[in-house]
Amino acid sequence: MDDLRVDTWLMHNTLLGWWWGKKLLPWDTDTMSVQLAEPDFFFLSAYHNMSTFHFWCRDARGRRRGERSRYLLQIGPDATDREQASQTASLADARWIDTTTGAYLNVYAVRYDLDDSEARGQRHGLLRTQDGSEVMDTTLFPLLGTTFEGVPVKIPRGYRDLLEEEYGPEALRRTEQKGYLYDKVTGRWVLGQDESGSDHEGDL
Repeated sequence: MDDLRVDTWLMHNTLLGWWWGKKLLPWDTDTMSVQLAEPDFFFLSAYHNMSTFHFWCRDARGRRRGERSRYLLQIGPDATDREQASQTASLADARWIDTTTGAYLNVYAVRYDLDDSEARGQRHGLLRTQDGSEVMDTTLFPLLGTTFEGVPVKIPRGYRDLLEEEYGPEALRRTEQKGYLYDKVTGRWVLGQDESGSDHEGDL
């Protein structure tokens, strides 16, 4: 995205993983989620849909990490429609797909609400995604620079408010979740059980 001059930021489960040590949550490694602004999404749709990119992952110092990977950018067929999406298998607007492993990263576009400002009490700056979630632009911007899994990324300025609204305040404090315990010394989640022996199926 940096090469294409497109700003993108961590959201949802990926942002929660950043909160807990700037890494993927060990019980939630099958998908990653990012967002970007609608104008940038239209640019990707018009010029880069179904394009492949060869990419070396780089660390915070700009040094190459690992092998060069090949990624496919796949835009959803209805992704540029501003109407709220129907309940389908995936509400992501696009995906970056690793053509070697099949692993993918979900991309969600945020769109300004242009129709309902009066009905919503003049809530200027309201943004929506295809799945119907809402956020104010002042909660997202300006974006903050940080790292995730050792590489440079961006996150919303109001990351804590966003996480508490989506997952609840306990998700940011509870050190026993999904059968894992959080080691404050190493900053990692390790397999284990809490005193009740519960795997906290409904926590997150």
